Amino acid sequence: MVLISCVFFLPESLAQGPPINTETPILLGLEGGGFRTFGKIVSTDLGTTYIQPLAIPYNLGTNFQIGVMQPFISIYPKIGDNNSGFGNLSLFVKQMLFQFDSKAKTFRGLLKYTQTFPTGASSVSADNYSSQFMFVAGYVNLNYSLNGSVSYTFVSKNLPDNFVYDFAFGYPLLPQKYPPFQLNLYLELNGQKTLKINKNLLFLSPGIQLITSSTFLLESSFQIPLVDDSGIIRNTFSFGIRYLVF
Repeated sequence: MVLISCVFFLPESLAQGPPINTETPILLGLEGGGFRTFGKIVSTDLGTTYIQPLAIPYNLGTNFQIGVMQPFISIYPKIGDNNSGFGNLSLFVKQMLFQFDSKAKTFRGLLKYTQTFPTGASSVSADNYSSQFMFVAGYVNLNYSLNGSVSYTFVSKNLPDNFVYDFAFGYPLLPQKYPPFQLNLYLELNGQKTLKINKNLLFLSPGIQLITSSTFLLESSFQIPLVDDSGIIRNTFSFGIRYLVF
C-alpha cells in the first residue's frame, strides 16, 4: 500500500486537510516544500511491524512536484529475532492534469509516478525494484471532500504486480475560519490486489485530523481488514504529523 500523501491545504482558506491513507491532487503552493512523518503499527498473526516513513515534497512550479520518501522499519516476530533498519528509498513525481476552481470548491486530477529502489536493509526490505503509476482525482468544498486513486505497480524479479485502489470521504466538524483551526473526520476504503497469486486486501479506515494552523496538522487512523486473503492481518494503527514550509 502506498503510505504517503505529501500534499496540504486548499487555497481560499478551505480548511480541509488531505486524506490520511489516500492520495489527493491538491499540491503544495508555488515553490513550496514540507514534510510528513507518521508511525504505523501493523499487527498480524506472525507478529508486529512498526514503520516510520519520512516524506519530503518540493514544488517546481504550480503543477509539478518531486519528492522523496525514506522509511525506517522495525519487525517484532512472534518467533525469531527482532530486526530494524532503513527500508527501500522511493522517489516520486506528480503532474497536474486538470484543475477546475470556483468559489469555495475545487475539482482536480493528477498523475503520480513512484520509483522504489532496493536500498534498504535485507532484514526488513524486499530486494527488488518497483515502479508505480497512479491517477488521482479529488473534489473539495466547504462541507465535505471526496478523493480517490487507482494505481498499478510493476515489480521486478518476476514477482507479482499490484493493483491499488483508494477512496476517502472527509467531513469537517468545525466552521471554516482563518487562520485555519479545523477538526476533520475521514472514512476511507484502501484496497490492494496482488496479481498472479490473486490475493486481495481491503481496509475500512476511519480517521481523525486536527489542523492547528495553515502549516501544521496532526492525524490518526485505524485500519480494519474487511478482506484479507492472506488471513494473517489483524489491524493497523497510525499517528502522524504534516508540516508545510513556505
